Amino acid sequence: MDFIVMIHGNVQHTITIDPTVWIFDDRKIDLTSWSGEKNRKEEEMEQYKKDISKQWDKEITEGAQMPKRNQTNQVRNKKEELIKGTFGIPFESFLKNAEPPENAAKVVVETYGENETGHIASLDEAYQFVIGFSENGKPLKETGPVHVYYGDGSNKENPITHVKGFRIV
Repeated sequence: MDFIVMIHGNVQHTITIDPTVWIFDDRKIDLTSWSGEKNRKEEEMEQYKKDISKQWDKEITEGAQMPKRNQTNQVRNKKEELIKGTFGIPFESFLKNAEPPENAAKVVVETYGENETGHIASLDEAYQFVIGFSENGKPLKETGPVHVYYGDGSNKENPITHVKGFRIV
């Protein structure tokens, strides 16, 4: 099975994606705690506000300080997360880069095996997809190369598997 996934069809640009490099992408999402795109975006914004507020309060009371030099534990913990994590990435940016024209209405998630005709979703639904690319720190060799999760999280326990591409119609 090839680990390259394509976005093709009724698009301005055919996109070739290699999900094995997404582990290094800052946009990745921990799928073990993910509960849908709407919730994730709200939680992200709430966390951002809390972090900014905390930093503001700290600088007002203590003044600006230089970052601490010894950050090895943080690096080690981050590495552990990557080695053991189950991750996905929002599909929206890839779909936007393909530039589907105004008349594009649907996305066919093309799969290997039983349902080779694919799974059909509206373009709006596809913008909310999250594409799973690792499970417990390993690439999805048996059921991949990627899994497709609906943006509302409704198929979190049973994602679309054996995905070989996305055809825009």
